Amino acid sequence: MRNLEPKPGILKTMRTFVGGLAVVVALATGAALLRAQQDAPAPSDSGVRPFTSEVRNVQVPVVVLDRDGAIVNGLNALDFTLLDNGKPQKITEDLSSHPISVVVAVQANHGMEGFLPKINKIGSLFDSLVIGEDGEIAVIAFDHRIQTLTNFTSDPDKIHAAFSKDKLKAGSLTSALNDAEMAGINMLRNRDPQRKRILITIAENRDQGSGLRVRDVLEAAEFNSIEMYSVDVSQVLAQITSTPLPPRPDTIPPGGQYLPNGQVMTPTLDQQLNNNGDWTPLLKDIFLAVKGIFVPNPLDVYSRFTGARQFPFHDQRGLEKAISDIGQDLHNEYVLTYEPNNPGEPGYHTIKVIVDKPGLKIYAREGYWALASKPE
Repeated sequence: MRNLEPKPGILKTMRTFVGGLAVVVALATGAALLRAQQDAPAPSDSGVRPFTSEVRNVQVPVVVLDRDGAIVNGLNALDFTLLDNGKPQKITEDLSSHPISVVVAVQANHGMEGFLPKINKIGSLFDSLVIGEDGEIAVIAFDHRIQTLTNFTSDPDKIHAAFSKDKLKAGSLTSALNDAEMAGINMLRNRDPQRKRILITIAENRDQGSGLRVRDVLEAAEFNSIEMYSVDVSQVLAQITSTPLPPRPDTIPPGGQYLPNGQVMTPTLDQQLNNNGDWTPLLKDIFLAVKGIFVPNPLDVYSRFTGARQFPFHDQRGLEKAISDIGQDLHNEYVLTYEPNNPGEPGYHTIKVIVDKPGLKIYAREGYWALASKPE
């Protein structure tokens, strides 16, 4: 019978061949991983790369007001100085006409119950004052949910229906402001880049229950060149005008409550001990106001850093004037365009616009994100 066991010399040769092959494979794999690491872009601080292309041209919408708050027309690019990270830029004015895409986000929770009848009446203001010729508008409402009342349309009947009391009505207690802002941005980012992209929010200046942060929303707005106007509803006024919630039942049975110094229970004492009248919302608003000194409120941040304006809302007349003023801004703003002369500076670029005339106030975006230029 033939012996099938390999000879010791053959075994040694096979082990040497397999071992050498393993070394070659390991070296090849290591080299491939090294090349992949060298070719891969460096991650940003957040671990997510926010850009896929370099910034070549930057557009800066600018609104100029005089001392009385009136729109200033008749300026040109020579009247402006623009600094990008402190460096003067060569700017031109975009004189072409850009149609407008608008998303209106309305807070429609329990706290807005007293304001919604006023908002129900403003649908007609968006026909001509805001969107103008070739414009389009979408309307969303939010409490803890985001509801699309109408997608982008220029049809006046659909716009009026979106603001009607049948569609726009009070919901739950919370208001996910940041989530609603992101929903509006996601709707606008899919519109033609040649259109002006505008988000108008009618809400209280606070967020209750969003999963997103202010920073998340602001970065998305900046990446997509979206101006974020806001009509700010006073929080204290919203508390006063909303229908009071039914009081919680008293968990202490009659006769089970401690009375100091043997006093007899009276209506006045009952109110003092059990906080009837519910003044805690006012204390909460005061607390939020103090906190807001150190942490800017969301609507303040969105309007300021996207170059838009914020308007107060107390009554019907104030609401209608706010919408009218926003329309004036959109149809009378200057659009300054430039190609940054400092493309080698990645990260956030600050923008400062100066007008060479005294006594004027300027609203413009405060910056943008950029990548470093690729070597030629």
